[in-house]
Formats: sequence, C-alpha cells, structure tokens
Amino acid sequence: MQEGYVARVLDLIDPSSQRLYAGMTVDEAVAILASEDPSRVREIEGSFALAARVDERVILARSLDRTLRYFLAKEESGPMLIVAERIDEIQRQLEELGYADQFHPSYTRMAPAHHTVTLRLIGCPDPNPRYQRFFTPEREVLGTDLDAIGERYVGALRAEVHKWLDTVGGSEPLGVCFSGGIDSGAVLIAAYRALLERGQSPARLKAFTLSVGDGGADAAQAREFLRRCDLEMLGEEIQVASERLAPLRAVEVIEDYKPLDVECATVLLALLEGIRERYPQWRLLLDGDGGDENLKDYPIEDNSELTIRSVVNNLMLYQEGWGVDSIKHSLTYSGGLSRGTVRTLAPARRLGFEGFSPFTRPALVEVAEGIDFAALTQGSHDKLYSLKGEVVRRGMRSVYGLDFPVFEKRRFQHGAMSGGVPGEVFDVDPELYRRHFLARF
Repeated sequence: MQEGYVARVLDLIDPSSQRLYAGMTVDEAVAILASEDPSRVREIEGSFALAARVDERVILARSLDRTLRYFLAKEESGPMLIVAERIDEIQRQLEELGYADQFHPSYTRMAPAHHTVTLRLIGCPDPNPRYQRFFTPEREVLGTDLDAIGERYVGALRAEVHKWLDTVGGSEPLGVCFSGGIDSGAVLIAAYRALLERGQSPARLKAFTLSVGDGGADAAQAREFLRRCDLEMLGEEIQVASERLAPLRAVEVIEDYKPLDVECATVLLALLEGIRERYPQWRLLLDGDGGDENLKDYPIEDNSELTIRSVVNNLMLYQEGWGVDSIKHSLTYSGGLSRGTVRTLAPARRLGFEGFSPFTRPALVEVAEGIDFAALTQGSHDKLYSLKGEVVRRGMRSVYGLDFPVFEKRRFQHGAMSGGVPGEVFDVDPELYRRHFLARF
C-alpha cells in the first residue's frame, strides 16, 4: 500500500446467509479466496457471496444465485471499501459514516458471477478491478445424443437437490414456485423424488401456483401437470387481485429497472405475499430460475442485439451477458442472469424466504455448456426453442422413469394472469422504471 494510506474494509454481508456444502465453514471458504488462486474457488460449493482481504488487496467472489456489490469511498486516512448485497445497504452505511455526499447508485459496482474480483486499496486514483475466471465449463463436449445429454442434465439436477436438502436438513416444509412449465416442473419432480429417496414424507412439499384476478394459463397448466404425474395432492393455488401488482415497488425491491426483470419480480412478489399471508412461518422455497438461460430458451427475435449464432457460440451468454472483457460490460451491473438473479433473490429475501434453484449451480451450467447447440439446431430458431423440452423430457424418463409433461413456453408474468391484464399492468414507458429507480436514491 502506498505510504501514508490506511485503508479499511466494511463487509456488511451476514455470514449466516452463506449456504456452503460438504461441511465447509465460511472461514474456510474465505481462506480459499485469500489464496488468490481462482482455480481453487471451485472448491466452494453452494450459495455464497464472499470477501477476503490480503494486505492491500480485497478479493470478492459469488455464486450465480447471489448478488455482491462494492463501493469505494474516500476518507482522510485512505480508501474505504464497503461490500454488501444491496445498493441501499451501501447508501445507509455511507450516511451513518457521514459520507452521504459521496454516494450515487451508479458509483456502486457489481461483482460478476464466476469470477474473482481483486481490488487494490491504494488511494487515489483507484485502480480498475482485476477479473479472473474460476468457472470455465468446456463447450460442445457432449455430442448430440439427446438421451445421453438429458440423463446427464437431470442427473445433475437430482444431485444438486440432494445437496441442498443435506444443507437445510430438518423437516421444514418445502415450497416450489410452480407454473407447470418445464423448469418448475423438473424442480418439483426432483424435490418430490428426493424426499422419497431419503425416506422422508413428500407431505413436506407444496407446489404454489399464482393466479392473478380471473387467472391465466399457468393455473390450468399446473393442474394438468400434476394430474399427469399423479401429484395433484401437492398443488396449491395462490389467488391475488390484479390491483396488488405494483411494478414500481418491484423496482425498489430489486434495485433494477430492466423491464422483463421488473415484470417477473412484480408477479413473484404477489405470489410470495400470498404464501406469506397463508403461511406466516414458511421459509424454504425452490424455483426454476436459470433453466431458460442454461438451455438458451429465450425468443431471439425479441432482442435486436442477438442472432442465433451469438447465442449458441458465446460461452454462457445468457448467464453472464457479453462478459467482463466486452466493451458492453458495465461496472454498475453485470450481465445476463448474473444481473437478473435479483429478480428472484430480492423478493424472496424481502418476504422472509430462503430460495434455491438448482439450475444456477455450476454442475448444471456445465452440462448445458457441453451441449453442441450449433450442431443440434443447424441455425434453426424452432429447433433451439424445442431443445429444452426434449432434453428434460428424455432426462426425466431416463433418471426417474417418468413420462414428463412438456407444455408451450410462456413467461411467468404472462401465464399468471388472463390475457389483457399484463398489458394493463406493464404497458408503461421503460424509462419510468429507470426514473423511479434513480428517484429512490
């Protein structure tokens, strides 16, 4: 550190929020991070957002399902680094220390998933962060045998659900945010079968489906999925009035303004509030977030920046965006699901739930990246969009002997309500979300 400077680090992340596997402690995970060997960070399994200090350096790392932000402030004695999960936590800390005039939300920084971020606290001017990958799955190594791919993918899903159950332990009730779609359906089946395999009662499990107003297609789809799988006893519909959908409140909760993420968070807040009112003590929820990103099941036509070539040829494009080496990389927000995970994380935290999606785990991302999408799709959008259903359907048959129902894809915010309601709720200028976000600070 430069002579005369004294730096301090304020880590606001609650150690009890870390969910590490295989008995690893937080101190052990931080020690791995402090080794400054990115390859060792893969030894840290689970859900984590960590910071380690080594002399004048601070190393940050997080899993895909968490957020991790930092802010460099200036004190007379030297730089001060604040590490937190939310922007408003950073703002409050600066206000308490008398540094409110240094704050602006665009000055906060987000650590990207799958990378270590090394910061040097040496005073003015602040050096740029250094990014090093700790997760680089091999691409296109699984060939084109969809039966084999499906078995690998659903096998990894099954294993990750068991690991999570080992971590949460006990006999608490488990809920699945359930639409009857491919991802939430796969998570429900994996959780149900895992409980049976562990000799535990599947009565712990419920499939919560949101129905706004008169309801949308998801409610009927969820009932049909459960009927076909002989799991109708698990279903529970959460009905809410459309007036309870509040996009601007969602902006405040997720601290972001991307329209699709705001819409998703809006309906998820309604679902979680309905569950919380009905079950005041419920804590554990599973969901299918990340399943679309893994198997590249988004309409390319909706994004003018994308082509099918860019989608299938870029490593983890939907998970990470264009990447930290791209001119499009933002310091304030990372890209892809690395940014968008807040759409599920923040609403769950706000309502007192602890969430989990196995699709965000490296084991499933690794299988997905091993698929030769280019060979399987041959430049066809339709083949790409049908691929996820084929992979999961075949995997469910191989791993569980199940005839897995596959329905037409729809977004959560559309399936939860009848035809005209999404337009009434979300038909606003996207700039309104951005302005509301800035006005909060």
